[in-house]
Amino acid sequence: MARTQGSHSDITGPRLRAVALRLFAQHGFAAVSMRRIAGEVGVQVGALYNYTPDKQTLLFELMRAHMEDLLAAWDEQAPAGDALDALQAFTRFHIRFNTQRAEAVFVSYMELRNLTPDNFAVIERLRRDYETRLEAILRRGVEDGSMSVAEPRIASMALISMLTGVNTWFRERGRLSLAQVEGIYWDMVRKSVARGSGAARESPPSPPRLARRCPL
Repeated sequence: MARTQGSHSDITGPRLRAVALRLFAQHGFAAVSMRRIAGEVGVQVGALYNYTPDKQTLLFELMRAHMEDLLAAWDEQAPAGDALDALQAFTRFHIRFNTQRAEAVFVSYMELRNLTPDNFAVIERLRRDYETRLEAILRRGVEDGSMSVAEPRIASMALISMLTGVNTWFRERGRLSLAQVEGIYWDMVRKSVARGSGAARESPPSPPRLARRCPL
């Protein structure tokens, strides 16, 4: 019987990526074999190579897809005009987007060290592109007088690191709703860049310099 074209690939491809992401997040890239991924997907290990040439490429594509989705989602809804409104929108967007993708964020942070240099360079460029979105908002705020930020580039990295940290502790059934958390973090972000605040004059603290950059 002839197989309906695309019937299996439309299922197996997305399932492969979902399973690999979950296993990489739970056990680490180095500890997960292609055989184990195939077993959880429910196919022979050789069948995986119809969808990806190797495990390194699979990891890279997962991380690239996360960053490209992040950039596309922000660009689609980024408000123009008032810098403070844009900063609030960015704060709430970043928290909401990443808490809905906790495994992808975790893998993007923990597994950077396992990328080849060429693959790492691509992910690093996408991260810089995203940081630049926030940096541009901070510079607009400085220019229109609504913010006081000594080093917008450093501030953008520090703020993104702080916002991403929500992923390490937020739980949907916790005491605070996600909307409440967004409001609390927006208040901290707003005060950190407010004109006349000591924190703003000095700029938010730079995240520790690591061999691999902080998560997005």
